[in-house]
Amino acid sequence: MSKQDDWPQKAYKNLDFLNSADARSLRILAEYLEPQDRFQKMGVQDTVVFFGSARIASRHKARQRLRKVQNEMDNAKRKTARLKQEMAQATAGLKLSKYYEDAVELARLMTTWSQGLTGGRRFVISSGGGPGIMEAANKGAAKAGGPSIGLNISLPFEQHHNPYITKELNFEFHYFFMRKLWFLYLAKAVVVFPGGFGTLDEFMEVLTLLQTRKVEKKIPMIIYGSEFWNEVINFDALTKWGVISPDDLDLFQFVDSPEEAFAYLQGALTQLYL
Repeated sequence: MSKQDDWPQKAYKNLDFLNSADARSLRILAEYLEPQDRFQKMGVQDTVVFFGSARIASRHKARQRLRKVQNEMDNAKRKTARLKQEMAQATAGLKLSKYYEDAVELARLMTTWSQGLTGGRRFVISSGGGPGIMEAANKGAAKAGGPSIGLNISLPFEQHHNPYITKELNFEFHYFFMRKLWFLYLAKAVVVFPGGFGTLDEFMEVLTLLQTRKVEKKIPMIIYGSEFWNEVINFDALTKWGVISPDDLDLFQFVDSPEEAFAYLQGALTQLYL
């Protein structure tokens, strides 16, 4: 046995310690410093963030699911409550798939434009790294031949990284708040597609930061899909009851097509940052 075999282990190589409660502050700091190092090495100056549901599938997959459920319904001797619910969800899923395709196209348009800009990697598409709308955003950037970021989070279900993220910009976070920091730290624009609790959480946090001016930079914010969002959130009621100011509604812009969204973002980003 060599003398080195008897040496004590260095603290930063002690995985038992690094995974312990006592080292939590080190893990938090690592989730700040390690992404920062990678962004600098990759020349990423700023981002356009896409939020949206992990459960929204592409049109192809949505049609496949609907056909499968329809076949089950046709072959079933009795239309059970479960089958009826699955049919309703599959039908809604096909309608929602429009947003997947629109996210792909918007990310493609944004990346094609940003690729033509000088001065480093500008307005890089950034998503939560998972399936659904997140996948669509990274897919659109890949179709345009540009890089894209995936800020993934370890969860017991739903969240696995999609195959379209640039390898060097594929991240896996443990802490939600550190992931959110990196969503906003580099963001120059935010696009919010239809989604559930996670999307609502991200949407409202960004709105709160802008409303309270905790984020002082100008961040053009798009709410994509007026039909969906006006049914889910009654923005006018918030002003009617006086819990927000009418001016707060100027913090975001509704859009309903990739072309409309791209024109708005291109104009706003050019005016603010180019």
